[in-house]
Amino acid sequence: MIDIRLIRENPDLVRENIKKKFQEQKLPLADEAARLDKANRAAINEASDLRARRNQLSKQIGMLMGQAKKDPAKAAEAEAIKAQVKADGERLAQLEELEDKYKAELRAVMMQIPQIIDPSVPIGPDDSANVEVQRFGEPLVPEFEVPYHTQLMESFNGIDLDSAREVAGSGFYYLIGDVARLHEAVLAYARDFMIGKGFTYMIPPFMMHGAIVEGVMSQTDMDAMMYKIEGEDLYLIGTSEHSMIGRYIDRIIPAETLPHTLTSYSPCFRKEKGSHGLEERGVYRIHQFEKQEMIVVCRPEESMDWYEKLWRYSVELFRSMDIPVRQLECCSGDLADLKVKSCDIEAWSPRQKKYFEVCSCSNLGDAQARRLNIRFKDTDGKISLAHTLNNTVVAPPRMLIALLENNLQADGSVVIPAVLRPYMGGKEKLEKAKAV
Repeated sequence: MIDIRLIRENPDLVRENIKKKFQEQKLPLADEAARLDKANRAAINEASDLRARRNQLSKQIGMLMGQAKKDPAKAAEAEAIKAQVKADGERLAQLEELEDKYKAELRAVMMQIPQIIDPSVPIGPDDSANVEVQRFGEPLVPEFEVPYHTQLMESFNGIDLDSAREVAGSGFYYLIGDVARLHEAVLAYARDFMIGKGFTYMIPPFMMHGAIVEGVMSQTDMDAMMYKIEGEDLYLIGTSEHSMIGRYIDRIIPAETLPHTLTSYSPCFRKEKGSHGLEERGVYRIHQFEKQEMIVVCRPEESMDWYEKLWRYSVELFRSMDIPVRQLECCSGDLADLKVKSCDIEAWSPRQKKYFEVCSCSNLGDAQARRLNIRFKDTDGKISLAHTLNNTVVAPPRMLIALLENNLQADGSVVIPAVLRPYMGGKEKLEKAKAV
């Protein structure tokens, strides 16, 4: 959500930003926001004038009533002023209702207007215009055939999709044995990796109230992603970033404690509506998964520096597991409405002979902070909105696809990266299961 002062002082900037995001259907929102803001301020000013006049007239009534004993005409004058005070009171009540109405309507409109994107964001209508920035590691294609990821997991007796469909439907899975253990090893390693970077490890609530959901994401994303608990004001989280940022609602943070650098574990639940191609089946696009996230709450002037650090942590982590990756800059049309700037870290798939997304790093500026009223207080007493950022550390089982494919050997075994072996009891390889 942008600052209303942009609507008042620089509406052309707001309109141009909407155009850059290829959301021309939202252009009328800028004018509607300006209209509601003007009407609201007029109601506030009139109400303020009425309150001031009421105080002044109340003093006159008291004075006139004191004089009425000697001069009966004063009593009549006092009654006339009382009638005026009553009329003003009725009008004031109307204005206060109007203020609440305009405020609610203005907020609803403002929450649909996209955040002002950073000037460095490439302009384009959708993800086809995203820009590759740089690569890390050599993407290799082995001479032998790389099986589809679920076949690869099945070769280790590591997955059961059929039973999961019976129990919960499509989009769910059972991980078994060494594959399940590798899944947990990746999460444990990712946790320790981020702790080593100075981040505080946390486990947040896995559900949150609607007010928090509204504060951390757009209505469009909310409808597409979130599962709501029937009959309760509770939603299952789609990512721990949401409940982690929600922790700061209505908080004033002492500036000297910033930045807050946090890494959180959670299961994640997503609708993932729509049909998907072959490469997005299996455990690539699913309704339930686990994830390690990194979150930063900082001063505005620090947020771009943190953005650079966060995506580079992802590169370092994946390269430590012998997985080639690239940084892909998200274009304007591919940015969610609350984001100022975003990039994906994509891992190399030897089977597909292309990269696919494993991490998403975002600077949300003051968008979430404005919605949730997250502020910090400097030593001089000045209070300002904080900036928030987030990035995926790892999100297995999807990232297991990259790990298994890039470490697959010609005999069907998979070399376990050295950094994961302590979490696998020293095991160095996954060996194909013997036929039964």
